[in-house]
Amino acid sequence: MPTRVVAMLLANVVGACPNLLADNRCGIYEERPLVCRIYPAEINPFVVFKRENKACPPEAWNRDQSVPSRGGDLENEETLKAIQSSRHADASEADIKRRLCGALNVVDTALVHEAALLYSPTGEALLSGLAFATSTDCEPAPMHQWRFVSDKAETLANLSRSGAIALHVREAEGGSFQHHGFKREAIFSF
Repeated sequence: MPTRVVAMLLANVVGACPNLLADNRCGIYEERPLVCRIYPAEINPFVVFKRENKACPPEAWNRDQSVPSRGGDLENEETLKAIQSSRHADASEADIKRRLCGALNVVDTALVHEAALLYSPTGEALLSGLAFATSTDCEPAPMHQWRFVSDKAETLANLSRSGAIALHVREAEGGSFQHHGFKREAIFSF
């Protein structure tokens, strides 16, 4: 079954950003990462911008930060370019992420509008997997068969009829992930 699996590496910084100076200005502003260049705008075009969902208070946003207009469109060209660059990086790093998933034995996924599977490898396992995945002498990652995990009988039946490997969340062996179900409306704006 043709499948597009999106793997995202996420981190959670507890407390204030470690790059803030004593006066709360950014200490790496000129070299800040793309995610900071894009903030407070959303990278995902299906996620509705909501001020109340932002960790930093609006007073902290510079006047030059790109906040969507009432119609939801961005007008800041620099932010639009940063979003495109981020999307391009996601596409160009697909093979690295495929090798990383293989190294970490990540073989289970969920359907985008139904749930997300969160994996939390140890720091040592992640560093080892990243070293392998980014090795310049590494062969292209082979395609492997993804297993779809769901807690919905109808989804499991439809996936099985389509030729996919479908497992109820209780049947998924190993328990190396957390299954987080959500309603489409909570994430997407349609």
